[in-house]
Amino acid sequence: MTSQIRSEGASRETEATRTPDAFVALATAQAQPAYRLAGLILRDATEAQDATQEAFLRAWQAWPKLREAERFDPWFSQILVNVCRNRLRSRPPVRWIPLEDDRSGLTVADPFRAAIARDELGRLVAKLSRDHQIVVALRFWADWSLADIATKLDVPLGTVKSRLHNALCALRKELESQPEGPQK
Repeated sequence: MTSQIRSEGASRETEATRTPDAFVALATAQAQPAYRLAGLILRDATEAQDATQEAFLRAWQAWPKLREAERFDPWFSQILVNVCRNRLRSRPPVRWIPLEDDRSGLTVADPFRAAIARDELGRLVAKLSRDHQIVVALRFWADWSLADIATKLDVPLGTVKSRLHNALCALRKELESQPEGPQK
């Protein structure tokens, strides 16, 4: 009887925290970090915006299923990473070249593309497999721990370690094979 009373009380507490206002408050706090994370994974501002919006939509639809509202941040991060992973998988092999010609007057400010374009390592990371790109972005650009990455990607810690090791080996090999001097 006592456990039934406790579970009913917990159920009422959970329902009280599942209001639309509670979701909006949690989502608002996550908006900027989510956009930055999506940008680091996808390396494109427009795609990062779309992925962030899609992740918020999926989170809203699954909001009633979240057992503990205080676990919103890791729960939402996992949704966002999965959305980004799906977008990476569905990308065509052809890369579109944006119209950023000063003569045309059409310039698009993309902070992720600009930062990665300046970064030689970013160019090399783009050559890695999608799973390796995600682990490298989460570890070194988002500064997540290996355990956090494993939890949020829903894969074993050993898989994260293996992917990171293989990605770093591939990057090292690529860097060593390049001629000395600045790359243009």
